[in-house]
Amino acid sequence: MLRTRRVLACTALLLVTQASFAQPPRTVFLEDLTWTELRDQLQAGKTTILIPIGGTEQSGPYVALGKHNARVKILSQRIAEGLGNALVAPVIAYVPEGGTAPTSSHMRFPGTITVPDEVFKKTLESAANSFKVHGFKNIVFLGDHGGYQKDVQQVVAQLNKSWGATAQALVPPVYYATSSDGYAQILRQHGIRDDEIGTHAGLADTALLLAVAPQMVRQDAMRSGAKPGLADGVYGGDPHRATAELGQLGVDAIVTKTIQSLKANTAAH
Repeated sequence: MLRTRRVLACTALLLVTQASFAQPPRTVFLEDLTWTELRDQLQAGKTTILIPIGGTEQSGPYVALGKHNARVKILSQRIAEGLGNALVAPVIAYVPEGGTAPTSSHMRFPGTITVPDEVFKKTLESAANSFKVHGFKNIVFLGDHGGYQKDVQQVVAQLNKSWGATAQALVPPVYYATSSDGYAQILRQHGIRDDEIGTHAGLADTALLLAVAPQMVRQDAMRSGAKPGLADGVYGGDPHRATAELGQLGVDAIVTKTIQSLKANTAAH
């Protein structure tokens, strides 16, 4: 009798395990799917693809070089989950960051990676055309960095001109606007000063990263060190009072407003 029960239990466990392996992964990340799983999701109506654009650059002494890549991936995941009909492409981590001879902008700091504007734009164009060929109807660029916003807009205009009504390329202005000026306004409402907020690697940048990838912020050094400045790669800000709670305010605003914008746009299209 005991042996029979053991056999039945093992059989039941085997059936459950087989069923779990038969189910496609519950993910919005394209790179985690097989091509047949992607085909099935396209046929089921997931015809919006988000292309996260990050950047590999210095962000002061307390924030890891992959800040933009980590942030835009997680924000894109939450936006896709909120939309319900979207998937997320691999993050584009190689973007224009300044010159190499002589070095300029963030290229003055070790670890920053740059590519020419034309190479960057061709990469975006090629990725978008790849997704269109495979059946995506809404190709959405989400750029986390201010330096290449005009490049992305130019690519979107060119794609829509060549595609006509067969598909649409989008770059929702609300995504970057909410993560920059919009988030700064939220922080002011919570008693944060402009000289703390900053435009790069200050409190705003650091708090957003603390909310989505806290392991990328060197918090002990940040809270005990002196206020960083331009020579450290921090532009007009002070990260000392940055917290994940403040960052979550920005994350929630970015995700909510971008979802609203994309739902309205794709419905109209």
